[in-house]
Amino acid sequence: MKEQGRQKISALVDRFRYNLDVYKRSTYNETQVRREFIDPFFEALGWDVSNKEGYAEQYKEVVHEDAIKVGCSTRVPDYSFRIGGLRKFFVEAKKPAINIKEDVSPSYQLRRYAWSAKLPLSIVTDFEEFSVFNCQMKPNQNDKVGIGRIAYYT
Repeated sequence: MKEQGRQKISALVDRFRYNLDVYKRSTYNETQVRREFIDPFFEALGWDVSNKEGYAEQYKEVVHEDAIKVGCSTRVPDYSFRIGGLRKFFVEAKKPAINIKEDVSPSYQLRRYAWSAKLPLSIVTDFEEFSVFNCQMKPNQNDKVGIGRIAYYT
């Protein structure tokens, strides 16, 4: 199973690299990158992203656009990864035209979501970049992009 997952991820990476100029265009959107790359990536890691097991909402491993309270409003992280019905981390997806390493808004958005849900870490990705954040520090709108970043992968 592990080798099969590695092969799937390798094929996704190869396809992304081969067509990078297309995926980096502003017209290639977040929904497309989620369906074509991010969903299959996490499925290759063993997560039931599309609920093939048919679990009820409260027991799904991955909940898409899971509603959480952030301040006085309700927000929806793109993915909520769960074990035993309990949230473990969020993944916030962005289209590849966005520079996740340098643009502060994706990291701030993710950290607000995870902080509000009391999650210790979460990820923002456009598939080309993966930024993992420690979300135990209260986010501030004036924070620099790297605040809380514990890992960055390309």
